[in-house]
Amino acid sequence: MTTPRGTRRLTTSQALVSFLSRQYTERDGVRHRLIEGCFGIFGHGNVAGIGQALLQQPEDLAYYQSRNEQAMVHAAVAFARTRRRLSTLACTASVGPGATNMVTGAALATINRLPVLLLPGDTFAGRAASPLLQELELPYAGDLTVNDVFRPVSRFFDRVWRPEQLLSSAVQAMRVLTDPAETGAVTLALPQDVQAEAWDFPEEFFERRVWHVRRPAPEEHALAAAVRLLRRAERPLIVAGGGVIHSDATEALARFAAATGIPVAVTQAGKAALAHGHPAAVGAIGHTGSPAANTLAREADVVLGIGTRWQDFTTASRTLFADPDVRFLNLNITSFDAAKQSGLMLQADARAGIEALDHALAGHTVPDHRRVRASALVRRWDQEVDAAFTRTNTPLPAQSEILGAVRDAMDDRDVVLCAAGSIPGDLHKLWRPSDPLGYHVEYGYSCMGYEIAGGLGVKMAAPDRQSVVLVGDGSYLMMAQEIATAVAENLKLVIVLVENRGYASIGALSASLGSERFGTQYRYRDAGSGQHDGGVLPVDLAANAASLGADVIRASGIDAFREAFATALAGERTTVVHIETDPLAASPSSDAWWDVPVAEVSTLTSTTSARRTYEKEKATQRPYLRPAD
Repeated sequence: MTTPRGTRRLTTSQALVSFLSRQYTERDGVRHRLIEGCFGIFGHGNVAGIGQALLQQPEDLAYYQSRNEQAMVHAAVAFARTRRRLSTLACTASVGPGATNMVTGAALATINRLPVLLLPGDTFAGRAASPLLQELELPYAGDLTVNDVFRPVSRFFDRVWRPEQLLSSAVQAMRVLTDPAETGAVTLALPQDVQAEAWDFPEEFFERRVWHVRRPAPEEHALAAAVRLLRRAERPLIVAGGGVIHSDATEALARFAAATGIPVAVTQAGKAALAHGHPAAVGAIGHTGSPAANTLAREADVVLGIGTRWQDFTTASRTLFADPDVRFLNLNITSFDAAKQSGLMLQADARAGIEALDHALAGHTVPDHRRVRASALVRRWDQEVDAAFTRTNTPLPAQSEILGAVRDAMDDRDVVLCAAGSIPGDLHKLWRPSDPLGYHVEYGYSCMGYEIAGGLGVKMAAPDRQSVVLVGDGSYLMMAQEIATAVAENLKLVIVLVENRGYASIGALSASLGSERFGTQYRYRDAGSGQHDGGVLPVDLAANAASLGADVIRASGIDAFREAFATALAGERTTVVHIETDPLAASPSSDAWWDVPVAEVSTLTSTTSARRTYEKEKATQRPYLRPAD
């Protein structure tokens, strides 16, 4: 067959891989490669398509072998977050369970506003041999496959039914990945036969494309309204979210906060938006926040949210901002988030918006007594944190002691990484960040199993930084197999495996809700009670880590842990430091509520007591519907 002039005859998969290799982002005059590689696990749904293309064209996209489809999406998301959303990875999986295993990762990416490209295999477009292995058959819709479950968790979804459809679909996918207001998971479902089908693709499809990542400035009228609101505020507070870090606005925030004296509280995603020790830094806010930040939040009359989506942990389920006349001002690149809390909308890039506010408010500062009050609250909280880091709990150390030992040994540029469970709450409250990328906790989806895969993604994105993963035994059991990937890729991770024989976070929540820690401990089923409250299970997670190829150091007690952790940091291979902790040794309270319903009627005294507390807290909840101006 003769190939028409100005075209290139390729399979759909080969064309896609070539296209992806020529996509770039640009922001502030600096260019980055958009898709830096591709994770993949191969099966009959992608081995002869995307797999063949990656084999044939290694110069286009580097291939990384994963052990679990969900994990490779987590790693790609962590990579994108570390690169401030300017670069990411693609992920390919086979048809059926391989594809649907990626759905959890897709939801995590979209909720956290982080770009990742998913390429799940799909059933045949031609249907000559239907029904296929792993094909979903529905009597009411012949065009649905299991991949349609990606639709609600993707910012862009398309199924490439024909090779020529790739021309428009691939370009739209890149548009969404690189739009800071739209980004999240992007899914291109690829039928098996179409992946391997050839077509004459126009050469211009493969020309280099540079996607400008915009920094929209605030609209003049909205900026003027925002300045008026801030000038008349007596007790303003800034709540900095992940958008500050994504937009590389941390230095702008530091200058603005220093000039105005407005205290800055931080969400989980924005934890490192302002370094600990900055005169305006008052720490974490919300249910897992510090009493210092939460006290100022209760007093605030104007709250400036920057790059935050106002998750319920941040607002303490809308009970935290207690001033009856409180007003919200939301600086956000998306109108969706800027409109929350009935806030005055300042839709703009975080850095551009902060710089505009800084210029417009030149000379304006908060009263001296507000600075003094914030400083006193922070000093008091710092003393509590110091005590938590050095509490010498016996016979097993408290989790907070482990965090203190880890922080003491880490360099400022090292990255601490965690996700679900009790450790993220303690990190949010207690950790003292100094580098904008040094704190990496996934709490938008709070996904158990993100930790080790995420640590891998961080190390891939920033090989010059130590990637320190903190993971509890519950999350470790969910997804630990990417230890083997790190070993295979010669990427060193330091993994602190905190074992407390169960689900510490949910155990504490269960106790507070009157459910008596039911189902939260890893124990034998007792023949007498019929419950899982017998002896401790003989599970050896350290041995499991060793079987995956990691070096393992078992530590008993806090002094041994400090020595073991220092050894791991100095080593050259992925190392797991195993330590047992006391699950009942709680960290200091945030003095903030979280709305988790309690049974309205019960025969258990513990539950009825918890219900009374719940109703008391529920009565303080507010809708925050009053317009800001």
